[in-house]
Amino acid sequence: MSSLQKEIDERTNLTGTNRFELLLFRLGTDAVLGQSELFGINVLKVREIVTLPTITPIAGAPKFSLGVVHLREQVIPVYDLPAIIGCKLSAAPSLMLVTEYARTTQAFTVESVEDIVRLDWNQVISAENTGTGPSLITSIARLSEGGGDEARLAQVLDVEAILQMVSPSDGHEVTEEKVGAKLKLKPGTIVLAADDSFVARSLIEQELKALHAPYEMVKSGKEAWDRLNAIAKAAEAEGKAVTDRVAMVLTDLEMPEMDGFTLTRNIKQDARFSGLPVVIHSSLSGSANEDHVRSVGADGYVAKFVAEELAETIRRVLPH
Repeated sequence: MSSLQKEIDERTNLTGTNRFELLLFRLGTDAVLGQSELFGINVLKVREIVTLPTITPIAGAPKFSLGVVHLREQVIPVYDLPAIIGCKLSAAPSLMLVTEYARTTQAFTVESVEDIVRLDWNQVISAENTGTGPSLITSIARLSEGGGDEARLAQVLDVEAILQMVSPSDGHEVTEEKVGAKLKLKPGTIVLAADDSFVARSLIEQELKALHAPYEMVKSGKEAWDRLNAIAKAAEAEGKAVTDRVAMVLTDLEMPEMDGFTLTRNIKQDARFSGLPVVIHSSLSGSANEDHVRSVGADGYVAKFVAEELAETIRRVLPH
């Protein structure tokens, strides 16, 4: 476990090369097939892996909450991740992942930690593209290059959906009072938004509707990039610029096929999209990620999900 912890500590910077680090772990056997499957979470969301300390149960705690622990001068809620996912452990859990997500810290119990792998985002497909519909995973990662039938698969957890399920936040409510006056977009333009989490997409859609902003929503950076290219081609045929059709791009960072860093860099390096604002909206926060945001030329960066801050950032980057 110490070597895995060292790897996490050494790999905290995003490379901007459409690659990412995935921490692999197991949660016991599933209720349907009785198999032990691999699950994954982006290393950038993992603060540390620790032996499970003494948990203090909390009276009246919600389902899946095991209580709280005192760790590094901080009281952290602990959730039963195997139970959330629908798996059963063969013995009492002994490990937990301490995660940092959207300015919150929480821990999840796991059965075992397996490995850290470096993957290209094009090795990851949206879980919704598998026909399974919305679930507690965002995507499926192929753990080896190529398309062989024997490629190992890992399910990438949707931390946003999990936390919303176990600890719903009233702060995520979107109202016109919270977001303020409607946006004044150039007539005929839209906001193009990309996010792989169905929970995040729902909140973003609520926000843009409350702002009375026309929008299109896609599930990955690649979908956004393909859509932008199609819009550019159509606009050129009409003798217009892309900014006559798209007011801004709002993108997540972690997405199948193409991440938000690569999408942003592609936009900023392409003369066709000159003047098109890009805002990165992500659960990954901290100075390292903000440095990367600046390096790829994003016009704004806002942590998920605070309706007022997102609205303020959008207003700041839009042309006046």
